[in-house]
Amino acid sequence: MMLSDAIIRDLNILADWLSVDDFSEQESTDHDLLILAGHAIIPTILGALYLASEADIPVLLSGGIGHSTPLLKKAMQDSLLINFKDINEESEAELLSLIASRLFHIPEEKILIEDRSANCGQNADFSRDLLARRSFNVKSVLLVQDPLMQRRTYETFSCSWKQKNRDCQFTNWPVFKPKLLRTRAGVKITGAQVPGLWGIERYISMILGEIKRLYDDESGYGPEGAGFIDHVDIPANVAAAWRRLLANPELVRIIR
Repeated sequence: MMLSDAIIRDLNILADWLSVDDFSEQESTDHDLLILAGHAIIPTILGALYLASEADIPVLLSGGIGHSTPLLKKAMQDSLLINFKDINEESEAELLSLIASRLFHIPEEKILIEDRSANCGQNADFSRDLLARRSFNVKSVLLVQDPLMQRRTYETFSCSWKQKNRDCQFTNWPVFKPKLLRTRAGVKITGAQVPGLWGIERYISMILGEIKRLYDDESGYGPEGAGFIDHVDIPANVAAAWRRLLANPELVRIIR
């Protein structure tokens, strides 16, 4: 796929907004829990679990079997840092637990596993309900997801927990912010310190699909659409970049 400089700039505007980061500029962390939602972006997974291990923060791993599960399993097998060949676990939460225990030696009592959710909404609902069943009083959560899904995940968790009167402060941390960069070898995704990212077409598809879901209209997830999240104000520059990209039929074709 040929990407002009203008398309790259617009995709970077969208990716920067989607990968909302409230944490990286903070100088301390005082969270009751780190929630890591299942996905297949290895640098984010490693960064989150490394921090949890070093800062002694309990982790809740959320993810059943969904469209990202085979991608996560393959990414774990291909990663030189993980390189797990003997993987029998099926759910994303169980796969993440392997990394947490084997690679970062996070003790079993510091790991909560929610292994039934198949989408972002269920990540939020089932994590909330698991903590309630365990009488785990959580007031401050460091929330980690695939960077391109970070904003929608935050909106989903906030809406879900508010519906059950669960008062909690969520701090967004995508671990890194992705950016497209034109190089001599072609357009590359940068931002992470280690390999394990999206393919370019999947990356673009996810960006466009996430903006579509966050729009509060009949096809979005807000009150005017599916009602999965509260209304989200989309900044003018993000909305303008989105409209320019939608004018390209080749890009519209790959929206998921």
